[in-house]
Amino acid sequence: MKLLENIAVLIDADNTQLSRLESVLQVVSTKGRIIVKRAYGNWHKEELKHWEGELKRLAIKAEQQFDYTTGKNATDMALVIDAITLLHRSLYDAFVIVSSDSDFTPLAIHLRESGVYVMGVGREATPEAFRNSCDDFIFIDHLDDLKNADEDTPEPVPEAADVTPAKQPESRGADNQPGEETASREKKPGRTKKIHKLLRIASEQYSDNNGYTPLGQAGTYIKRVQPDFDIRTYGYNKLVKLLEAFPQLYTVRKSKLNVYYQCK
Repeated sequence: MKLLENIAVLIDADNTQLSRLESVLQVVSTKGRIIVKRAYGNWHKEELKHWEGELKRLAIKAEQQFDYTTGKNATDMALVIDAITLLHRSLYDAFVIVSSDSDFTPLAIHLRESGVYVMGVGREATPEAFRNSCDDFIFIDHLDDLKNADEDTPEPVPEAADVTPAKQPESRGADNQPGEETASREKKPGRTKKIHKLLRIASEQYSDNNGYTPLGQAGTYIKRVQPDFDIRTYGYNKLVKLLEAFPQLYTVRKSKLNVYYQCK
């Protein structure tokens, strides 16, 4: 599949898992650039009260939709109307519908008939009709629960002999001592767990027949997912230096034109 240029992600908050939302965006970003990120729901509902902080953190636009009738919600209709409106702008070559609701089957069919790429993201219990109406369907159950992963997975430990920390400019205060910011960064090289996860995702999507992935392509992907990514934050001056610091996780190969890595 070619890299998509403009992707619209539309999220049905009533029928997806908040804890896996970031993982969804990470996987979708391997396909191309996400332009639109919108989540639909009645945010006054008790079951959606925890969404606000995560939507803000992930820069997802919250679309409020009240329930007009008891026992029914208008969220689905609001999402469908927005999808058709965005389609007619002719700016997007892919739509991602994050939901396990089969009611979105006609929408997925219409989008595909209009010539855009359609991806669905939902639980394994998602009805087959909706899954088959998409060009690609990702099971959200197979994605990491980031909250649980952060609690259960230990931080990878680099081999000291291979670590090449980036040189930080030394700022000095009035007493000619290293500045507070520099000292803080030296003491806190940064957590690398998320970067290792993104490197694994890039490897799964972009590796060649021998299992090696161009590091430049992986770096572009990481920057697309995490716009503030700067390898110096983690104590290295180049991304390849981080990989070389974890030989238990990666095999690195270098050519004249590129650097390649393979996850172990």
